[in-house]
Amino acid sequence: MRGPSAAQRGDRPDLLTALIFVGFGALGLFLARPLDGGTLAQMGPGFMPRVICGLLILVGLAVGLPALRRPLVRIEPVKIRPVVVILLSIVGFGLAVTYLGFVLASLWLILAGAMADPGGKMRQTLLLAAGLTAFGALIFVYGLGVQVPLWPF
Repeated sequence: MRGPSAAQRGDRPDLLTALIFVGFGALGLFLARPLDGGTLAQMGPGFMPRVICGLLILVGLAVGLPALRRPLVRIEPVKIRPVVVILLSIVGFGLAVTYLGFVLASLWLILAGAMADPGGKMRQTLLLAAGLTAFGALIFVYGLGVQVPLWPF
């Protein structure tokens, strides 16, 4: 029989995260059933999906099992402002990257996305935006050869 303290256990956000990881891992394993797994020396088309889904399940268990022993933490209600601001910044990036170039679109993405947290510091955000934009340009445009212009001119 459970005592009153047993009902007040469980970190709900971590338990939900674990459930999502385990659920996606199990769904992936189920969907990968008809694919040939092959061997380690000759991997089939189902090998990597099975490995990744197995790792998803392990991560879910690693997050969820300790969360069962922690004190109760409730899931907070969803705040609409951050969701809308981040969604608009991502859509804005997608629309702007073709016309304004990667640099300006990336700056838009980071600066507009930072408005989701009204308590953010502008100096840190500007430094982060400059660094991430430069890093993204080096990796995606130069390193991987993604076909987007750097600048609008």
